[in-house]
Amino acid sequence: MSRLDFITLFIQVAEQGSFAAVAEQLGVDRSVVTRQIAALEKQLGVQLIIRSTRKQSLTSAGRLYLERAKAIVDLVESAESEIQEERLLPKGMIRISLPLSFGVRHLAPVLARFVAQYPEVNLQLEYDDNLVNTSEQGLDLAIRVTQEPAPNDIVRRLGECRLMMVGSADYLKQYGMPKHPAELSEHICLQYRQNSRWLFEVEGKTISINTSGRVQANNGDALAQAAVHGLGLTMLPDFIAWEYLENGTLLPVLDDYCQSNLGIYAVLPTNHYIPQRVRILLEYLIENLPVAFQRKSGWQ
Repeated sequence: MSRLDFITLFIQVAEQGSFAAVAEQLGVDRSVVTRQIAALEKQLGVQLIIRSTRKQSLTSAGRLYLERAKAIVDLVESAESEIQEERLLPKGMIRISLPLSFGVRHLAPVLARFVAQYPEVNLQLEYDDNLVNTSEQGLDLAIRVTQEPAPNDIVRRLGECRLMMVGSADYLKQYGMPKHPAELSEHICLQYRQNSRWLFEVEGKTISINTSGRVQANNGDALAQAAVHGLGLTMLPDFIAWEYLENGTLLPVLDDYCQSNLGIYAVLPTNHYIPQRVRILLEYLIENLPVAFQRKSGWQ
């Protein structure tokens, strides 16, 4: 028997709690299973299972070995599945959660080309700016634009964008153009969710400015429209701000101080086995996400 065979046999005995039951499943004598477990214990130099006439139980070493052994078998099975899948075209359903504005503007065209290239893959796209739990929601992937992913998130970085502060000409005419972030206490600020503290770079240091305003939203386009209508200043990712800057409906504000970047991340439900179709989609996104969301200069 190979070492993996010994490990698999030990897992069966440990989980079923019976040498006899495993022997019956394998169609061998109970003594065969007993000798093989004893041989494994001899190789390891520790006792894994306490035998008695009434029951058997794992030693502390046995419990530790069971935990590690199951992880090893899972990895081997995943590797075998991946190798077998590599011979086939990706197929099946991929459920993805996407941020609304970035998803519609920049991800939707890329995903459309992906589906055209892989005709046996189906996509279920859920546009939502709220944070979601990929495991609880049964998602294969979530795309998020954020300064920092959550500590326990399993992520692949796809790119980055820059936060920009903007306001309408009418608003700036009425309230004046701020020259320094400290002046924002005198301005109306439109906030993403309930984020009232905005970050700026001043003389090489990051400072936090507390802002206030009457409008909050969980979507950048909604904030952009509020700013266009003169309701206040707002922070937008550059992939939203460009359109308004280029057509002149919004103007850059405190641009020399706005140096905060947002990461664009793919969030996965697990770091163990990732289906081939999801792995291929990840690589496709990394390679094909348009450079259009990198900063343009046409509005300057």
